[in-house]
Amino acid sequence: MISKFLSKLKSILFKSEVSLETPLKKEKKAAKSAKTKTKTKTKTKTKEVNSKKNIETLATLPGVGAKSAKALYEAGFKTTKAVIAADEKDLLAVSGVGINLVKKLKKLK
Repeated sequence: MISKFLSKLKSILFKSEVSLETPLKKEKKAAKSAKTKTKTKTKTKTKEVNSKKNIETLATLPGVGAKSAKALYEAGFKTTKAVIAADEKDLLAVSGVGINLVKKLKKLK
């Protein structure tokens, strides 16, 4: 306790920072930050894989190509059910989706 007090006092008096962390604490922090970075990379890869699968699934709808599927996905239509259940005005608001495609999709209901 006294040693911590003295080291703090020295840091105040001599304007240098003295670290109170032990080397073990520093190692734990470094390991924890490395795990967090790995988890973040895994999550982004998973999201990319899921988005690609969803876009491929949307492209299976009649009249929907790769570009239209990507545009629908980016507009918030993540599943084929969401596209089929969507209002005509909402679908027409998506770039790359025309009236003929909307008619084909509405026949699926």
